[in-house]
Amino acid sequence: MSRKANGEGSIYHRKDGRYGASAFVSLTNGTRKRIHVYAATRQEVHDRLAEKLALERKGIRTPEKEWTVAGYLDYWLSEVVATKNRPRTADLYESTVRVHIVPRIGRIRLTKLTVADVQRMLNDDLAAGASVRTVHKTRTVLRAALSRAEREELVLRNVAKLVEIPAWERKPITPWTPQEASWFLELASIHRWYAAYLMLLMYGMRRGEVLGLSWGSIDFGRGEFRVQQQLQRIGATLTLGPVKTTAGRRVLPLIDAVREPLEAIYRQRFGEEPPARGADTVHDQELVFLSKTGTWVDPKNFVRTFHELREAAALPRITVHHTRHTAATMLKNLGVPARDAQLILGHAHVTTTQQLYQHGDVTGQYRALEQMGEQLITGGVAVKNCGKLYLSTGEGANFAPLTSGGTSGARTHDTLLKSVMCIVSAGHPTPVIRHLRARAYAQIVGCVAVKECCKTDADSSVDVADMLALLAGLRRMRPDVLRSLSFPFNLLPGFHPSTYDPPEYTPADAPAAPPEPNRRLS
Repeated sequence: MSRKANGEGSIYHRKDGRYGASAFVSLTNGTRKRIHVYAATRQEVHDRLAEKLALERKGIRTPEKEWTVAGYLDYWLSEVVATKNRPRTADLYESTVRVHIVPRIGRIRLTKLTVADVQRMLNDDLAAGASVRTVHKTRTVLRAALSRAEREELVLRNVAKLVEIPAWERKPITPWTPQEASWFLELASIHRWYAAYLMLLMYGMRRGEVLGLSWGSIDFGRGEFRVQQQLQRIGATLTLGPVKTTAGRRVLPLIDAVREPLEAIYRQRFGEEPPARGADTVHDQELVFLSKTGTWVDPKNFVRTFHELREAAALPRITVHHTRHTAATMLKNLGVPARDAQLILGHAHVTTTQQLYQHGDVTGQYRALEQMGEQLITGGVAVKNCGKLYLSTGEGANFAPLTSGGTSGARTHDTLLKSVMCIVSAGHPTPVIRHLRARAYAQIVGCVAVKECCKTDADSSVDVADMLALLAGLRRMRPDVLRSLSFPFNLLPGFHPSTYDPPEYTPADAPAAPPEPNRRLS
């Protein structure tokens, strides 16, 4: 019998009747170790050893220890999540692992965990009354942990990715209208946290960002403040930490409606005026909003007070976080560009602002559909749309549709041949038309005065003959003739170019003899 080569391992029969096999393999920590496998029959132990050696030849190293699911999740939370994620995120992961994962599959070996095990766990949660959102969070946490185990070569595949769970849909959010937000602020104006609730609705700030605002972040001189930290409860402790994202660190203008209550808080607490621009004071590190006892505000108490005020105002129920949706929607309705709204809210991507936080409203949709209906009913011609008297009372209501000046119909090749038939309504002129008519009359009077009355003598005063000469000149200038000549005289009432036929006219009240030349009005 030939001698086995190095790396093939060995199979032997144990005294207890079982078979054993051993071989040297590479471990995940970079060392080599002799491993042992056991089975009831020689064929079974041979197959298990061959499986280990096949992984070795593929370059897949063997774990240095046999992890259970619970043991590896503890390692993942302490060595990976705690150093990578924010404290609040780590706290949420820990509670999910402790409540939903470990009690069900914690004792299973990590390498033995199957898709069926995870699927059964999630199905049991749904059957026990857990929401679809909770099941999605559980799968997300387990998938993140197994992805790390896969990178560490502890498992061959991430079984949490292969399970199937019901789709989760976001609940529809109906933010407050501006009127409802105004009612809430009116009732909250007597509360010590009025400025905090005002900043929630005015700037769309997060709850933790408002409660974490310090006096050093406010520059009363420049009229701005910085959002750079937030107050959160981690376990049983209130903690100040960085804002949620890099985009959350932002500088916002301090408008007068917010400046005044903040200045009032500063005067009441410290008995002095707020500092000038760039001034450093001993109060810079102190938070703006405190409890009655002078301690940091617990976010739960802040939320509870918010709902007490909301119920007192008889307003629809929304969460404190939904005030960000209210602010985002009001910015949209005011026509604020999406990029500016994104910077105000502190979102990393403008799609987050538009798709998740800005909501439509019935009033805006009705207005848009009404305008679309008018275009469809009138054939889609813009001039026709403007000509509807109940939509526009201006001079544009008197324009007929655009018609072609050429022989090829409406799509003439020469845009200069386009013509607009204008029928001016003298009874309803716009301010622009009234102004142009006044200018036309003034020009007529000025022309007559220069032509006729400047012939008088400089030493004489205005007499009846001069006035008669002025009136005669006005009659001779014929406003109808001027209207037929040029703009803006064609805007004078009583004229239509298609029907005008200048009559022969002789002024009946002209003076018998014209005034003597070289006379002027004194």
